Amino acid sequence: MLELVAQPLTAEAFSAFGDVIDSRTSEHFSINAGRTQRHHDLARVETLGDNAHTLISIFVSQPISLPLELTFLERHPQGSQAFMPLHEERFVIVVAPAGDSIDPADVRAFVTDGRQGVNYRAGTWHAIQSVLEREGEFLVVDRGGDGNNCDEHPLQVRVSLD
Repeated sequence: MLELVAQPLTAEAFSAFGDVIDSRTSEHFSINAGRTQRHHDLARVETLGDNAHTLISIFVSQPISLPLELTFLERHPQGSQAFMPLHEERFVIVVAPAGDSIDPADVRAFVTDGRQGVNYRAGTWHAIQSVLEREGEFLVVDRGGDGNNCDEHPLQVRVSLD
């Protein structure tokens, strides 16, 4: 079984897998007569293929127990998938680079600080939603449309926190 310790999520460490969504570190500008700061273009939404469209959803996830034990990772080859916590929920992220297979040496684990979200690039292998401490509510942006957009790859992984 692959053993991982989740590291703090940073844009630099996560860059091979997608985007970290965090208004605290992004550029912004004023709109709405100066009453609103717009943190613009924080992640690239990818919707590949015929009849593709962008979905905006809310997921409500039950908390996991640690250590987190996984039996597979999944990927969405036809589009990106973004998760943004709505109430400062911390969550564990397990990822591997896009490709037809997963090299255990390339698997990484991160833990958010509750105000960070992620955008997985199209084809990036990742664990299912793994919220910590309490039920989590997430704004999710991903691809809808024709065709199968979810592959699973068996992999035994155990993740702990420092």
